[in-house]
Amino acid sequence: MRFARRGELDGGRAAVPQSAPRLYVLDGLRIIAALMVVTFHYVALRGGWGRDTREIFPHLQMFARYGWTGVEIFFLISGFVICMSTWGRSLGDFVVSRASRIYPAYWVAIFLTAAVVTLWPQVRQVQNWDAVLTNLTMLQTGVGVWDVDGVYWTLFIELKFYVLFAIVVATGVTYRKCVLFCGIWTVAAVTSSSVDSKILDMWTMPLYAPYFIAGIAFYLMYRYKPTALLWGIVAMSLLLALHHVPRRVADNSSHTVPTWPASLIVVVAFALMALIALGKLNRVQWRWLSTAGALTYPVYLIHQYIGMTVIYALRDRIPPHVLVPSLVVVMLGAAWLLHKYVERPLGKRLRKGLLKGMDEMRRHSAPPAPAQPTAQTREGLPMPKRVRLYEPAEPDRVGAGKSDRV
Repeated sequence: MRFARRGELDGGRAAVPQSAPRLYVLDGLRIIAALMVVTFHYVALRGGWGRDTREIFPHLQMFARYGWTGVEIFFLISGFVICMSTWGRSLGDFVVSRASRIYPAYWVAIFLTAAVVTLWPQVRQVQNWDAVLTNLTMLQTGVGVWDVDGVYWTLFIELKFYVLFAIVVATGVTYRKCVLFCGIWTVAAVTSSSVDSKILDMWTMPLYAPYFIAGIAFYLMYRYKPTALLWGIVAMSLLLALHHVPRRVADNSSHTVPTWPASLIVVVAFALMALIALGKLNRVQWRWLSTAGALTYPVYLIHQYIGMTVIYALRDRIPPHVLVPSLVVVMLGAAWLLHKYVERPLGKRLRKGLLKGMDEMRRHSAPPAPAQPTAQTREGLPMPKRVRLYEPAEPDRVGAGKSDRV
């Protein structure tokens, strides 16, 4: 791996060479994380089955019950990708990019999910449509409104990360600022665990901050080169992440299960990201991974409650070991349709509209140009007398002698 020259730490110019290959492996890791979450919901949860899934999938359930760790992998990748995509961009560009990326498919997924659980409320029910409309903001967790789909809580975590990192983007993303951001966030997250402050806990997100922070450090390694400082940030983040794994296992299990498999998955995820940061996986150039990665977000948005409703309807007609893989294929197909006919075209329109709005805001926010004298001012009104600092014969330097005077 040839690392780019670092240049000035605050210059933000040193970068991976333009010929650097696309990181298709990140797309592959994203789709794996998504399928882990899907498998967890379809195999490990009672959901639409109506009974303990250990009786239905006695062997597969032992692995699927740790599929929720796909969320942690998403956050790890997000730290890497967001840091990479904001380099050299303005705050307005960052806002437009994120909004046009996450909202179009999300809006359609909300109405699809709400429609399905309204027509077939056996698994979940729509409490009221005011809550559905509030979900369109993606801020429902912040105002205490239930999520239309169970996976949407992670989107609020992601949004808060965007808001925090926007501070760096607003001042210009640089190597030093990213490292400082990682350090301050780590200290704040650790502090929130011992301070009874809901606001601090809400914004520092101690359970998930280590993944975002490590992702940022991994990207700095990839963009520049690995250093003891960056490895220290990653090591600290990994240890903090492992510290919180038992709590995450308890939150996602209805009975006591070992915690070491979840810890092992987290360690493997960090190891894979380290290989990516070091350029060891740049040779993975399978173009189909790009398409697979594009399906990650749509399938994540629509799979849980809609899938559980389908399982409830077909659980007595189709064998479970046939129903689950078939349902996953159907969901991937629906995700492709959502990506092609909603996410891409609507995302482009939203981006275009937001860019126009940003340009309009910048145009009207520019300081007014100094007024120029008009013809009426020159001809109809007396011009102010120009003040002469020196008479023509007066010397223009201090201490001039008599011989200098005219």
